[in-house]
Amino acid sequence: MLTLISLLSLLPAALSLPLSKTVAISNPQPKTVSNRAAGDPTPFSLTDANSTLLRPAQFARVAYCSSASITAWDCGGPCDALKNITFLQSGGDQGKIPLYFIAHDAQDNSIVVAHEGTDAKNILSIVNDAEFGLVPLNVSRFPETAGKGITVHDGFQQTFERTADGLLAGVMAGIASTGATKVVVTGHSLGAALATMTGAMIKDAVDPSVAVSVTGFGLPRGGNAAWADFLDSGVGVTYMSNQQDPVPTVPPQFLGFQHSSGEIHIVDDSGTNIVACPGQDNEACSTGNSLLAASIPDHLGPYFDNITFGGSQCS
Repeated sequence: MLTLISLLSLLPAALSLPLSKTVAISNPQPKTVSNRAAGDPTPFSLTDANSTLLRPAQFARVAYCSSASITAWDCGGPCDALKNITFLQSGGDQGKIPLYFIAHDAQDNSIVVAHEGTDAKNILSIVNDAEFGLVPLNVSRFPETAGKGITVHDGFQQTFERTADGLLAGVMAGIASTGATKVVVTGHSLGAALATMTGAMIKDAVDPSVAVSVTGFGLPRGGNAAWADFLDSGVGVTYMSNQQDPVPTVPPQFLGFQHSSGEIHIVDDSGTNIVACPGQDNEACSTGNSLLAASIPDHLGPYFDNITFGGSQCS
């Protein structure tokens, strides 16, 4: 029988296992929902996915490539899929400080910030995920959250703080030099978690006329219910979960973690059966997944339009 201690020891592993095999082989049963207070999922068309999520997903793929190849915008397939891009800045060491980059997308005159996700082959990257206790949010960086009781994932906040100042300066400089009218923040896995904090920081700093959006893929829970409420009311996050990916289910709710709203869930491997999930942690979507049916490959993809994450696609 699993003890509480042994169960807890498995949680960071859900973010750090080699992404090459399924945790368990089973026939997942249809999800049942005991409490539908959040509302039933509704169909989300592939057309909508391509128009709203595809470009952020393509930028999130690029973040797995080497800094040198991103700087030259010559990283193979991920870079080739994105045209009219001007690289502006990068940071991190693809280890304890995951890589991020900032670029200007001429297609919609936006500044894009993309964070690298978890690299299961790099132990320093995994350590960021493993420090999963809840700690108070740094209210000096988010003054409007003072007194709201917000706590966030310790490792995610530490990782975010390592690049926050330089990243924000780069975004502000990019807006000033390009006249961009929006900022798009994206990432996969750990990168998606960092994107939520980055998006909140940028939205607080830029002129209200500059629209800020946050889109994540394979997003783990990043904080408590107060953090989820803050993201819903002050930021607005859209995140896509893929089938039986276990990462969106960790860290678990019984440790005090809660997802914000905005989940878009891929139901099966057809790539077209996609639903929008109302409310926070809707049990009809990834929150209702069973760990017995968890599939680590679902974390990498493909998601939709054959989008797959990880460095293997980079030249």
